[in-house]
Amino acid sequence: MAVDMRLPTLRKTVALQDAAFDRKDLVVPGDVITSDTGFMRGHGTYVDDEKLTASVAGEVQRVDKLICVRPLKTRFNGEVGDVVVGRITEVQQKRWKVETNSRLDSVLLLSSVNLPGGELRRRSAEDELTMREYLQEGDLISAEVQSVFSDGALSLHTRSLKYGKLGQGVLVQLSPSLIKRQKTHFHNLPCGASIILGNNGFVWLYPTPGQQEEEAGGFYTSLEPVSLSDREVISRLRNCLLALAAHKVHLYDTSVLYCYESSLQHQVKDILKPEVMEEIVMLTQQKILEQEG
Repeated sequence: MAVDMRLPTLRKTVALQDAAFDRKDLVVPGDVITSDTGFMRGHGTYVDDEKLTASVAGEVQRVDKLICVRPLKTRFNGEVGDVVVGRITEVQQKRWKVETNSRLDSVLLLSSVNLPGGELRRRSAEDELTMREYLQEGDLISAEVQSVFSDGALSLHTRSLKYGKLGQGVLVQLSPSLIKRQKTHFHNLPCGASIILGNNGFVWLYPTPGQQEEEAGGFYTSLEPVSLSDREVISRLRNCLLALAAHKVHLYDTSVLYCYESSLQHQVKDILKPEVMEEIVMLTQQKILEQEG
């Protein structure tokens, strides 16, 4: 049986500013947020002895006079416009059920997808019979939240060519609270791989594609063999994501790229060792602080 023995080594001390740790916007249950009576009580808060108090552990968010606490560990609560990565769980009449890490399965209607060839017409009974040719159980898709039903279930659409069925790649499932909201969640990284940071905590890593056939309408998936170098880059990115998530660092294109660059001095399999993980994440945080000035 192979035993992995690691001896103590002299590690570089990385100086981080105290501001990174002294966060006033993070609270635990029972923490007093404010004693000012002019604020409105939102989700994750309650009033105790005329003081607004947190009922969950998370980040305090203020919108005008409304104060709420966004939990750090929770299911995905979708909003209109959110980019999600999901897996088809069921094919029903004129709709697909999609697992998106939310409390209820999301719905993708047949009328909310592009037809192959980009045809613009009403969906017929023939389209309904061939639904499994477009998407079947187990397929991964990227989509956008179109609306939220009254019970909290999400309605998705894939009408843009950047959305649709996903081909070859790696799915990493993380906490939705770690994904930073940005204008775009599709990034082609300079290291040779691309990433989709789903707001629901599902992150998709895949080789950067060449020219894609627009006639496919979002259903084209390349089954060409992925080169060894691309597979190594994707594996390294996957381990970097897990390292950042373990240390509760916000995930966006810059933090992922900085973490990738910091990990290049280590082998892919060593990144998830606790002391290596800590060193890489500390270097990443230092780069982010330097960039923010």
